[in-house]
Amino acid sequence: MDIISAIILGIVEGLTEFLPVSSTGHMILTSHFLGLEQTQILKCFEVVIQLGSILAVVWAFKERLTSDISLWIKLIIGFIPTAIIGFLAYKYIKELFNPNIVAYMLIIGGIIFIIVELFHKRPSYTPSTIHLHNVSYNQALIIGLSQCLAMIPGTSRSGSTIITGLLCGLSREVAARFSFLLAIPTMLAATIYDSYKNREIFATNLDQIWIFLTGAAVAFIVALIVIKLFLRFVAHFSYISFGVYRIVLGLAFLSLSL
Repeated sequence: MDIISAIILGIVEGLTEFLPVSSTGHMILTSHFLGLEQTQILKCFEVVIQLGSILAVVWAFKERLTSDISLWIKLIIGFIPTAIIGFLAYKYIKELFNPNIVAYMLIIGGIIFIIVELFHKRPSYTPSTIHLHNVSYNQALIIGLSQCLAMIPGTSRSGSTIITGLLCGLSREVAARFSFLLAIPTMLAATIYDSYKNREIFATNLDQIWIFLTGAAVAFIVALIVIKLFLRFVAHFSYISFGVYRIVLGLAFLSLSL
């Protein structure tokens, strides 16, 4: 991998990590079009650069994170299911990093998004949770359970948690905020665990570390911008456009793969 590929993938990671369109799926598809083989080094890179996105969330929500202990408890509750299933299924998850799987999951997720949003756009519907601090422990657990589906590339961690948040009665903005924050323990644990499991790869490819760090730095800057813009977007518009985008992208890739 060269520095240009690292920057491109860093931009893609930052743009898509917190949008309900699957960042992992987009990186796999981007790597495919860049002609990068899905080697262990590339798979490690795709996980490690998430550190930049994690730091972007921490920076964007630093005031809330340092003043709300109950929020941390809810994030831990939401993280536990993913931690358990992720640990047990780690070696199988890596086998799913396939462009065709990504395309199908993009389409399926897009259809679900449209259906859920059409239900929520009814004039009679009113969300029961319109403030982040009112998210209950039960809601946090249910959203955390749904996050496990994101282990399938193309599903989208943010997509599955936002959809479940909407189904649990959260407003669009609260669902997005909780999804962003839940990424902190989830992505941090995934990055640390994946780095540990592949420590020999890092040790034998020290010349690639600066490329990894470049990708993470780019992801941080882009993700910070995306978080702010996305929260403004969901305050005024629905997620239907993201559902349509997922379907179009999935179909386009499948057509190119034929």
